[in-house]
Amino acid sequence: MSDSVFLAAPSPQGDGTRFAPTEHARGPWDPGALHGGAPAALMAAAFERLEPGSDLRIARLGFEFLRPVPLAPLKLSMRIVRPGRRVQELAGELSVEAPDAKPAAVGAGRDEDAGELVICRASALRVRAIPEGVPTTEPTQSLGGADARETMGTPETCPPLHFALDDSDEPSFALSAMEMRAPGDPRAPGPGRVWMRLRLPLVAGEEPTPLARLAATADFGNGISAVLPFERFLFINADLTIHLHRPPRGEWIGLDARTLLHTGGTGLAESVIHDVDGPVGRAFQTLVVEPR
Repeated sequence: MSDSVFLAAPSPQGDGTRFAPTEHARGPWDPGALHGGAPAALMAAAFERLEPGSDLRIARLGFEFLRPVPLAPLKLSMRIVRPGRRVQELAGELSVEAPDAKPAAVGAGRDEDAGELVICRASALRVRAIPEGVPTTEPTQSLGGADARETMGTPETCPPLHFALDDSDEPSFALSAMEMRAPGDPRAPGPGRVWMRLRLPLVAGEEPTPLARLAATADFGNGISAVLPFERFLFINADLTIHLHRPPRGEWIGLDARTLLHTGGTGLAESVIHDVDGPVGRAFQTLVVEPR
């Protein structure tokens, strides 16, 4: 069994590196597809490395999952769309080799010459950090206006959690790639709270950054705050948007999440994101909900 979420190898076509997902990247909805947190973390880490401008702070991350991300070698492409000393806009794509595939979703793309099918698009906004001496505020509340430290506790005070929507013990992103602790039972219907940290490197030999750990965790909001039974309904997120008011710190990332559903409308999962020092931002997921 591999000891990382992805394995990096030169592309046979000589056009850069391919990232092959391991069994630790597998998601809960389809045994042949990845959990959204795995590609989100991979792309977040790539955004951090993108030069010039890595000294700027990432304030927003967005991921659009155009189709399920398969357990197949992935091509990662990153670029700076809007350069600048104070504000930068970044873009990225994940694609797979699919010479005979046809896009099945509006907005999905394909590089006809290379036979590449785009399966995930990402964006990031980098801005200059708030300078020293400017009056600042620190958020202290979680969802519902409760005190964040009271509701979340700390990873050390929370019992370990075995979290899998189908109660499987097979390797997956939720079970083997992530360590979880929770102040309550996030498997109960309704809002949920959980602490998570990556057990494994995203890519062999590389230590995950706090931002990559945050992106990996943020995609769990709809799972820990589920209001519908998994065995009867699908509630898959089609996107993930993260807004940060400060950089995360440390290994542990906490989510205080809730799901909102309205007949005739759309589903939304909202999470307050924490590190051990308090809230750092919010994550939002648009949900596709339907009976199985």
